[in-house]
Amino acid sequence: MSETPDRFSEESQTWTVRGKEAPDLDQGVAAIRSVVKTLPVRPGVYRMIDAGGDVLYVGKARALKNRVTNYTQVARLPRRLQRMVSQTRSMEIVTTNSEAEALLLEAQLIKRYRPPYNVLLRDDKSFPFILLREDHDFPRISKHRGARVAKGSYYGPFASAGAVNATLNALQKVFLLRSCTDSFFANRDRPCLLYQIKRCSAPCTGRIDAAGYAELANDAKNFLSGRTQEAQKKLAGAMQAAAEAMDFERAAVLRDRLKALTFIQGSQAINAEGAATDADVIAMATDGGAMCVQLFFIRGGQNWGHRSFFPGHTEGVDEAEVLQSFIAQLYEELPPPRELLLDRTLPEADLIADALSAKASRRVSLRHPKRGPACRLVEQAQRNAEEAIQRRRAETTTQGKLLRELAELFDLDAPPRRIEIYDNSHIQGTNALGAMVVSGPEGFEKGQYRKFNMEGGDFVPGDDFAMMKAMLTRRFARLDREDPDRTSGAWPDLCLIDGGKGQVAAVVAALEELGVGDVAIVGVAKGPDRNAGREIFHLPSGREISLPPNAPVLFFLQRLRDEAHRFAIGAHRAKRAKSLTQSPLDEVPGIGPSRKKALLLHFGTSRAVKGATLADLERAPGISKAMALAIWQHFHPNG
Repeated sequence: MSETPDRFSEESQTWTVRGKEAPDLDQGVAAIRSVVKTLPVRPGVYRMIDAGGDVLYVGKARALKNRVTNYTQVARLPRRLQRMVSQTRSMEIVTTNSEAEALLLEAQLIKRYRPPYNVLLRDDKSFPFILLREDHDFPRISKHRGARVAKGSYYGPFASAGAVNATLNALQKVFLLRSCTDSFFANRDRPCLLYQIKRCSAPCTGRIDAAGYAELANDAKNFLSGRTQEAQKKLAGAMQAAAEAMDFERAAVLRDRLKALTFIQGSQAINAEGAATDADVIAMATDGGAMCVQLFFIRGGQNWGHRSFFPGHTEGVDEAEVLQSFIAQLYEELPPPRELLLDRTLPEADLIADALSAKASRRVSLRHPKRGPACRLVEQAQRNAEEAIQRRRAETTTQGKLLRELAELFDLDAPPRRIEIYDNSHIQGTNALGAMVVSGPEGFEKGQYRKFNMEGGDFVPGDDFAMMKAMLTRRFARLDREDPDRTSGAWPDLCLIDGGKGQVAAVVAALEELGVGDVAIVGVAKGPDRNAGREIFHLPSGREISLPPNAPVLFFLQRLRDEAHRFAIGAHRAKRAKSLTQSPLDEVPGIGPSRKKALLLHFGTSRAVKGATLADLERAPGISKAMALAIWQHFHPNG
């Protein structure tokens, strides 16, 4: 037995049972039957596991014994599940106290393991929020992603960064809240540009007192919480009072703020009528086996954007099951609203509502409206889903044509399913970093991007050939170790290398040393005068290819190369920025922030600390003799 996940009660149990050796489907059925003998008739979650220990499928059940027994009746299973059973060699079981609890755990495990036989929410990017921090006398408003650990009020989610940025810009115009960091705020002696363009009230220089700023922050909270009329009436009243007092300059400022508020109210209230104050609108469209789920966010009575999702692994899966799995995974981390407006009635609607209510600690309802404004809202989401799937189909068709042209251009056996593009970035060998981006039939696969720290290798810093060879060696050595049978889909059909003959020769040598000889390698080098559009493509055979400047496949290859450039340079800049804030003292064992601060205040610089004698270190405040000796020995290992 293993420990129960923290999220569940001590009554839950976990165990693993290994099946006996048997060929293919019979072996899978035998493994499942050996587990069924030990199962209770109670709720829980089960995991199907293959011979390599990878999770094939995660499922939940009201009665584990009854549900898992179904997998032994192979003739009744669809072909997709028959394939899964044939690969199953063991199972892991977690019992829970309720089916709703099992639903939450199932979503959590699907997100963690991303099994190949589960419906997957492909877009795993976190949603942005607006954060109004409350740990400062003058609260800061900003965009926020990730864990909500900072003290303050969070408003969202928003469908995209564009939606949250537009709202932030409007809020700054209306409520004049600061967006600068605390350190920037603390070191200002005159207002910044945002004050000059009427986007901030400049609390940093005392242009507004704490009480006045708190009133602005409270107005912003009311607006973001849906009480928009209060803010509008307050601004209108203040503008009228200023006009009556003949303070026309202030009245004009208030008028502009009121116009900005009216604009954002109008733009965000579009099509929000008919939903609860906080609601998500979810609709699905299908076309030729492809599925699209459209999601609208309604918060505070305002439309905070929409996003299209294209769930993966949906072949042979019922639409209702896909939508139920989508909802469970979506709200695994995202806080659920008070109401979900759906385009259909789900078989497990009550179970989903109970699970989301338990997660939110308040009632969450699922509704399929048949008439009225809410029904029109759902119909609009459904139209958006249909249009999104049509656009995606058109894009996929274009992408497929380009991949076929690429295969013909480079004499590939078939259009590549996975293209890996490599680049590296450094400044005279410092902060060297390699990058890999991945593209497939549906475009860039950002979850597959990888960075490689290229410092400390057995090559001269700045040697691009050696860096590229080292990067590809590390990449393919790991691939060969983790997937020697090439069944995971992680092996590339084509590798594009940023560079010319030298880089291609280095990569070919690296792959030959690893015994990998069947991966196509192409170098992408800028042409004469490094002009875009005159690229030369280098093949390992020595053949060079140039394309007409207006060739669509050339634009496609340039886009791949440019994405690798963007990712490599961005990662390099982040690494360089981090190195600028690092200090040699960070590497000394036992030196934390307080001791580091004490040493720098006493000696002035980290270089002075490094050159200090043992006696000087002992005289530093807060540094014991033992610590002084440890610091001195760290910088003088041979002393």
